[in-house]
Amino acid sequence: MSKATDKKLLGRIAELREQLNTHSYRYHVLDDPIISDAEYDVLMNELGALETAHPELITVDSPTQRVGGAIAEGFAKVRHPRPVLSLSNAFGVDDVRAWRERIGKYAEQNLGPGFDATRLDDYVVEPKIDGLTVVLNYSDGLFKQGATRGNGTEGEDITVNLRTIKALPLVLRDGGRQTMDDRRQPKAHGASVTRHPPFLYVRGEAYMTLSAFKKMNDALLAVGEKTFANPRNFAAGSLRQLDPKLTAQRPLNIFCYTVLSPLPGAPDSAVPHTQWELLAWLRELGFPVSNISKRFSNLDAVIAYCESYVAKRDELPFEIDGMVIKLNDQVLAEQLGYVGKDPRGALAFKFPAREATTLLNDVKIRIGRTGNIVPNAVLQPVSVGGITISNATLHNFDDVARKDIRIGDRVIVKRAGDVIPYVAGPVVSARTGQERVIVPPTHCPFCETPLTRREGEVALYCLNDDCPGKLDRAIAHYVGRGSMDIDGLGEKIVVQLIEAELIEDVADLYALTQEQLLELDKFGDKKAEKLLAAIEVSKQQSLERLLVGLGIRHIGEVAAHALAQYYGSLDALLQAKPEELQQIEGVGPVIAQSVADWIAHEGNRALVAKLQHYGINPVQEVRRDAVPVQGPFTGKTFVITGTLSQERDGVAAWVIERGGKVTDSVSKKTSYIVVGESPGASKISKAQQLNIPMLSEEELRNLTGIKN
Repeated sequence: MSKATDKKLLGRIAELREQLNTHSYRYHVLDDPIISDAEYDVLMNELGALETAHPELITVDSPTQRVGGAIAEGFAKVRHPRPVLSLSNAFGVDDVRAWRERIGKYAEQNLGPGFDATRLDDYVVEPKIDGLTVVLNYSDGLFKQGATRGNGTEGEDITVNLRTIKALPLVLRDGGRQTMDDRRQPKAHGASVTRHPPFLYVRGEAYMTLSAFKKMNDALLAVGEKTFANPRNFAAGSLRQLDPKLTAQRPLNIFCYTVLSPLPGAPDSAVPHTQWELLAWLRELGFPVSNISKRFSNLDAVIAYCESYVAKRDELPFEIDGMVIKLNDQVLAEQLGYVGKDPRGALAFKFPAREATTLLNDVKIRIGRTGNIVPNAVLQPVSVGGITISNATLHNFDDVARKDIRIGDRVIVKRAGDVIPYVAGPVVSARTGQERVIVPPTHCPFCETPLTRREGEVALYCLNDDCPGKLDRAIAHYVGRGSMDIDGLGEKIVVQLIEAELIEDVADLYALTQEQLLELDKFGDKKAEKLLAAIEVSKQQSLERLLVGLGIRHIGEVAAHALAQYYGSLDALLQAKPEELQQIEGVGPVIAQSVADWIAHEGNRALVAKLQHYGINPVQEVRRDAVPVQGPFTGKTFVITGTLSQERDGVAAWVIERGGKVTDSVSKKTSYIVVGESPGASKISKAQQLNIPMLSEEELRNLTGIKN
């Protein structure tokens, strides 16, 4: 190694150690991380790789040799009975197989010639809860003390705060060590039961459910207070409150999954020697234990189970960032020992990240099909869940101001439902003072029309129907699957058609010729013929599909269905009056006024006439006496606000299909308000004033069992 290389290597190692120590302190002590777990893992893996290649450079104070962070001021120190260690990570199938191969070789070389290798093929897989690790101390069955993990050797005494968690047992139930077979057999009369040990240290994870996290953050937003980036930070911050009354106001929960002392399988210990029996034993004593833990005797099945939760993680009521694979035989796990700070007998199968931090370089404006002005973040490219993201929505300018997001900020980027990227908020503690406040525009950047804010809405609107900024969005919406479903007419082709000045509105699609299409880039005879055929087929779409496609503000599948059933044709709809529209089931005053405004616009009437000229004039039977749908939501009225995992109209349709009613405004008649990301502040405020229950999208889905 040359001196120059040696100097560069030492400099990089020193830089990595400094960064990791800083981020560890922010995470473990301040509960205010400025990078995501995945970004921290990248830094740690790089340092680990450098130290593995150059073991002579490893120092005792390297982050790779530590198990946690420092101890926060304000709490008494608690020494753990044994180190509370972290796990080595697997980021894919190959890493899991390599781990199994390593421990197999180690066991063969170090546990003697008589070692039974089949003991290595017995596994337990548990969810890796994204929360705060805690250590619970019980003496003679009574909860004596609780502490954070801290630096792995010492933690902070948070006993009083932990007592506020209702799921945590303050007194252990009489359990006893019984094997799985024992539990299937009736106990003989007078048989003795081994009770809980006189002292017991249990490790668990304190967490906050996703629904509770959302409600708490919404409540903080409503009063203008700082929100939390994720449930883990909220849980950690809640347990580290110096005032336990504040902790008690926050709905925390806990899962327990292992025992630190006495060791499983130790002489005269009541603790079972296998992880599977240990989980059952903890449950018998009264500890909350995850019900998605599972036992396997095949590594392929272990891997398949772990991978299945990459997709199913959204079905859980709490955040997980992976699965933990453990050897079931805990005595064997102890015999295998450790590699540095990582036990050989367990492994964390990490999921792809769903959030990351990056720089917000600029804000660009895009315009929606209804004229709503949407701020879009231009980001320094960052990978989230394997997808590189350089643009993300900022929802609206009210949301930007409420979260105090600025150009130049380090921001948290998430993917809603693992699909739509959005900026969750800034990392305020990472600011340098050079950030710039984002100022909402006063005029449309595409046509210079003054922007308008409608009463009760947070969005700004450009009311110019001929605004060039909305043409591509309007046409893309018209041809989409939920509308006229013109196959092969994607956004890129729409832009081509506009730039070639072949279309000025949706009706112009029906005047396109093969000769015109062949002049466009990447268009051949077959592609042109196929597109023209799809456009022709769209003429047969239903009236409600056409109404959705026309992009009338607030008109989705549900309202379009109601209007189509009531009027039966475009000609009849064009004669509708506002007061008549309001009488239609499923059409509230906001939708009625929106439809009336659309009808009154001469440009829209001209567009309808143009469509009819090209043969788009669907007619259907009028049904004004349709029997209302009966279901679990019958008699219930819902208001939906904010961004959900799917289109709001789809959620509304789901509610109506189950007998419910969806309206636009909150009133005394509202039964529930369904709250998504960045909800309307006025709706939240009014719901709180009227004590109307607020539901997350998940809670709405679980509500079908309500009784009327």
